[in-house]
Amino acid sequence: MRLTTKGRYAVTAMLDLAFHSQIKPVTLTDIAARQTISLSYLEQLFARLRRANMVKGIRGPGGGYTLAGNAININIADIIAAVDEPIDATKCGGEGKCQNEKACLTHDLWMGLSDQIREYLKSITLGQLLEKHEIQEAAKRQEVDSAQVIEIHRNANLKTAVNDIF
Repeated sequence: MRLTTKGRYAVTAMLDLAFHSQIKPVTLTDIAARQTISLSYLEQLFARLRRANMVKGIRGPGGGYTLAGNAININIADIIAAVDEPIDATKCGGEGKCQNEKACLTHDLWMGLSDQIREYLKSITLGQLLEKHEIQEAAKRQEVDSAQVIEIHRNANLKTAVNDIF
């Protein structure tokens, strides 16, 4: 089984959001800078996460995104599913049509692995991850490392807004 970039980025962005939105809403620009994920890609992911009621957007000055629920109630499998990423180790997409429209010799083995991975990811929540010291340290380090990039983006946006007024 291979988790694609979409699933990895969704989990990373949601964990970043869970960490940083405890104080105030978080902009996608900030997440993009801290996690080195394309802003346009994040916009696509967050549209799906919003439709799945995992995040909520707050408009206006000081706006951004927050979690739609408590981090302890959001599991990793649900995040991956929200962005339409399958958790599937089979080559047939779980349909059992691996070989000549019938289940292959190892179909049940790979289905079992898929089920184990899914259950494992369901058992881990954002809240549990936030409690880990290593994750807290990484989030703090990323915040420091990206502070200059975030400030440049904010200044560029402010400059654009001022130009639009005049």
